[in-house]
Amino acid sequence: MKRIPHLIAPSILSADFGDLNSTIDLINESEADWFHVDVMDGMFVPNISFGFPVMEALQRRATKPLDVHLMIESPERYIERFRALGAHVITVHFEACKHLHRVIHQIKETGALAGVAINPHTPVTQLADVLGDVDLVLVMSVNPGFGGQKFIYQSIPKIAQLRQMATERNLFPYIEVDGGIGQHNAERVLQAGANVLVSGNAVLSAEDPNAAIHNLKAIGQEGFKSIPA
Repeated sequence: MKRIPHLIAPSILSADFGDLNSTIDLINESEADWFHVDVMDGMFVPNISFGFPVMEALQRRATKPLDVHLMIESPERYIERFRALGAHVITVHFEACKHLHRVIHQIKETGALAGVAINPHTPVTQLADVLGDVDLVLVMSVNPGFGGQKFIYQSIPKIAQLRQMATERNLFPYIEVDGGIGQHNAERVLQAGANVLVSGNAVLSAEDPNAAIHNLKAIGQEGFKSIPA
């Protein structure tokens, strides 16, 4: 079966926030497809990242879609605000929503794509009742809250199980994977059924971020050869 081209979403959590515009420009000019924006509140996860001011900066300068990942409690409070600030995809956590179905449709009513994320300990079967409602499922391959963690390899069978669940129901959501993604494991993740790769340190901390993005984007393409990154 021919593989559908996958998307690359560099995580700006790994950016140098003293020079954020340079990172935005780099991603704009690269082969990346989306900006991945991790919003953390210090409650759902043990870290605080950034909020509306950074979103405003991205909205002004980014030329590619903003993939907003809300690692926050009660995300329904802020859906419309993030959409107004340019979010193309809004993803909430299964574990953070008391009324997940309602929040998914709240996102869709804004015109954004609706995503649901699951933490490493959450079985993909928990999404059976909402799989037909979402545009994207985000499989966390590290425990959320901090960049630079090691990939949890048990995520690979979860991705495969999720893709099988979707295929059996003739559903074709984006399956996004976030955490510890790099050249060493990306092909296995894609072969399992993912089609969106989030990568932070592996690309933005590389000696040549453009080459690192190119190498992730080119996996699976005929004649692929990596270039030094």
